[in-house]
Amino acid sequence: MRFRRTAVCAATATALLAATAGTAHATPPIPTRMAALGDSLTRAVNSCTVGGGTLCARNSWSAGANPAVGSHYARIKELNPEVLPYNEARAGATSADLAQQARAAVAEGGIDYVTIMIGGGDACAASEARMTSVGSFASRIRAALRILRSGAPDASVFVASVPDPLRVWELGKGNPAAVKAWKDGGVCQAVLANPTSLAAGDAERRERVRERVVDYNAALEKVCGEDAGCRYDGDAVFDHRFSAADVSTADYFHPSLVGQRTLAEVTYEAGFDW
Repeated sequence: MRFRRTAVCAATATALLAATAGTAHATPPIPTRMAALGDSLTRAVNSCTVGGGTLCARNSWSAGANPAVGSHYARIKELNPEVLPYNEARAGATSADLAQQARAAVAEGGIDYVTIMIGGGDACAASEARMTSVGSFASRIRAALRILRSGAPDASVFVASVPDPLRVWELGKGNPAAVKAWKDGGVCQAVLANPTSLAAGDAERRERVRERVVDYNAALEKVCGEDAGCRYDGDAVFDHRFSAADVSTADYFHPSLVGQRTLAEVTYEAGFDW
């Protein structure tokens, strides 16, 4: 059970706390140093109006400083102006890279808040056959969390679900510019190969990739649930119905600036109650 900040009288607050003692999540301390782990979504690739790559990191839903996004960092900074952000996410990362990112976060020293969004790259392989197995995915997440716990034992860890890969296809399959971008860039071919085809084989392939993401999210929830300081988003990102405005027209795949703002809103609402 989670309670969002509300203006209630002291008596009501006391009654609520008494009624929910032992069941409500304790509110962790406001962070002073945070780290963002993940892939190109957390690096905010292609969310810029000009340029790309690392130039877009200021738009990150997690650690970005662009006030137009309202990132976790920006919201926490309103509560603690001294908070420092570190974006260890890298474009092209998969779950295999998460342990290294966790080590980099720990090396920053004093990390007390970590966000993780990983798995899109594991599903968005060059082909369905090259997707990461669910077992390997879960083992890698667990290993990364062990590294975080070893080096930052008191850190609060927020884990976001993997977005629904079919939503991108649904939004762009009828757009010639999107179809061309997916083909020319070889974008997420496990899902986006033959994007205009409604043949049974292509439809079944897309659904199998989606089911793999569902299984990844189940693994994220399970592994996060093994750690008292970890909070899973309850499939909030996966379930959210992103709009065309949320998708960058640079590749019709990554979140736009609007999409990064949407991710910030959805994930912060599902996260810790600062």
